[in-house]
Amino acid sequence: MIDFRSDTVTRPTKEMMEAMFSAPVGDDVFSEDPTVNELEAFAAGMFGKEAAIFCASGTQTNQIAINIHVKPGGEVITHQDSHVYKYEGGGIARNSGASVRLLTGNRGRITAGQVLEWINPDDVHLPVTQLVSIEDTSNRGGGAIYNVDDIRAISNVCQQNELPLHNDGARLMNAMVENGCDLKEYAAHFDSISLCLSKGLGAPVGSLLIGNSDFIHQARRVRKAFGGGMRQAGIIAAGGLYALKYNIERLKNDHRRAKALESTLSALSWVDHVMPVESNIVVVVLKEANRRDEIIEKMMEQGVRGIAFGHGMIRFVTHLDISDTDIDQTLDVIRKVR
Repeated sequence: MIDFRSDTVTRPTKEMMEAMFSAPVGDDVFSEDPTVNELEAFAAGMFGKEAAIFCASGTQTNQIAINIHVKPGGEVITHQDSHVYKYEGGGIARNSGASVRLLTGNRGRITAGQVLEWINPDDVHLPVTQLVSIEDTSNRGGGAIYNVDDIRAISNVCQQNELPLHNDGARLMNAMVENGCDLKEYAAHFDSISLCLSKGLGAPVGSLLIGNSDFIHQARRVRKAFGGGMRQAGIIAAGGLYALKYNIERLKNDHRRAKALESTLSALSWVDHVMPVESNIVVVVLKEANRRDEIIEKMMEQGVRGIAFGHGMIRFVTHLDISDTDIDQTLDVIRKVR
């Protein structure tokens, strides 16, 4: 089965597995796991930040960040399709007792003008605006990438209004290999960054939360309270360290393959349109929405697996387990769907 459901389905390469099997380990709750410590220091240095913390998932890193930035009764400004709101089990309310100001925007992206408009005034009837969160790339936006100038403008609004800015960077490295921005310059706009290692970067598990040393000190306490303390975590941290060292530039291959899917899919009779492909996510909007499950099933019968992505939409995600040969076979299959 050629599995396009998500880039989370990737499996460690032989080289990554060897790094994991040979990793020195210790007790990470005591900050004594040398491989975890190396991963955290390496990632913080990449981003020009003071510190990082290794966690089990991107949801965990996002929810830890929100819990630190926001007090109960506060409000988070974010896009209505953002992962922190839509796909994290109501965590903002459950974990932090905060409300959410949901904005619309172009393919999951918001603007500085919108942020400025929706910062609540000092009024006892309204929650206090305490955080702005963006997602780069935007999953629901079909892998849309923020323009760095737009991020800079959002950051300026946040600084002028003394609001922290969080980046849900689950697929941030997909954005970085395309936007050409210096990673440290980009990261300087954010107070906290969540980075998934288990998507396109290909590690089996784990995410990093990155920020200044005081913020990460607080994050360790929140991670512990959330049940996220890990012991000999170097075994999995080694996979993430390998991913950051060797699997970033190859993301361009995933993007090239996604563009090949976009080109063929756009010409098919049953496709209304394909969201413009900017990274490794291909979202197909069908002419007949009620055929979604039928088309998915027809592709599966021929060994190609996509995923339902809402009413009348199918998503394909390219990743390191998808080869050029897989793409060629997939194109043959989807051309035959009627």
